[in-house]
Amino acid sequence: MSFRAEFLSELFSVSAATFEPLALRLFRHQARHCPPYRQWLQLLGCPPESVTRLTDIPFLPIEFFKTHEVRTDPEAWQPQEVFLSSGTTQQQRSRHLIRDPQLYRQNAARIFEQVYGSSLREWTFLALLPSYLEQGQSSLVAMVDYFVRESGQEQSAFFLHDHAALLQALRQAKQDPARRVMLIGVSYALLDVVAEYGPAPELQNLTVLETGGMKGRRREMIREELHAELQQAFGPAGIHSEYGMTELLSQAYSLGDGRFHCPAPLRVLLRDPADPFSVSTSRPDGAINIIDLANIDSCAFIETKDLARMHPDGSFEVLGRMDNSDVRGCNQMAG
Repeated sequence: MSFRAEFLSELFSVSAATFEPLALRLFRHQARHCPPYRQWLQLLGCPPESVTRLTDIPFLPIEFFKTHEVRTDPEAWQPQEVFLSSGTTQQQRSRHLIRDPQLYRQNAARIFEQVYGSSLREWTFLALLPSYLEQGQSSLVAMVDYFVRESGQEQSAFFLHDHAALLQALRQAKQDPARRVMLIGVSYALLDVVAEYGPAPELQNLTVLETGGMKGRRREMIREELHAELQQAFGPAGIHSEYGMTELLSQAYSLGDGRFHCPAPLRVLLRDPADPFSVSTSRPDGAINIIDLANIDSCAFIETKDLARMHPDGSFEVLGRMDNSDVRGCNQMAG
């Protein structure tokens, strides 16, 4: 059995106890077989055998996804799909080359069902993601589209700027007592609906999942301000959030309190923003380094530009972005 096949057979049963040994095995494999990562480790003078703990791992700066083809075992496969990050026309977009499109979709579905404790078939999904649809090749759109198809729902899911059609679809979806309704939206587009319709009945009694991102369309807000404004229209229930990005194949969710919880394949470590090699499992705040075991075909060890606060239960709050970093589409509001 190949390393990849053996690793994937263990990926979806990973637990807190098995995460570190599995991550270290993947590190040693990618240190040898992911050319950009191998070169990065060589530049740092880090022999893979010297890494014995998660905090020893040098993380790959996320910018490499803009400048390199970040692939593990590149001679063995060609990309079947390419995800591009969101951004302005002046920004270079990150590229995540995908070996197995179903791995991404099935992993995302498994995480969602574990977080919400219910099958996709128990949901109706509606999506207000205009900028992602307009720019194309969005991993978020691919995920939501898969959820929609697997749910078996009858309603159309994606809306650009036709808010009246969205409200009609919400009204129709809420008539099915056997299904929960989730509206997934980029922050500025949800605020546009709030501004146009206020607390319309169609906007009540559903789950709202915001994915962050003002995209330069509105002023940036801290999370509490954004959620308070959304709750004026969507009701007092907490606004849910998703933390994901083009460079990851796994997602973390917040169920209304602003704290994101990592699913089994994902772990966040914090580093000193002034020292990228000072990584700790006990820092109360810092910049996010993230391990995504589902990134078996790219690089699982990514140094992001997001700032976070960790809580004793392992959850984290996203506080914002480091200075001079690109504005991106994932959830990165101040908290």
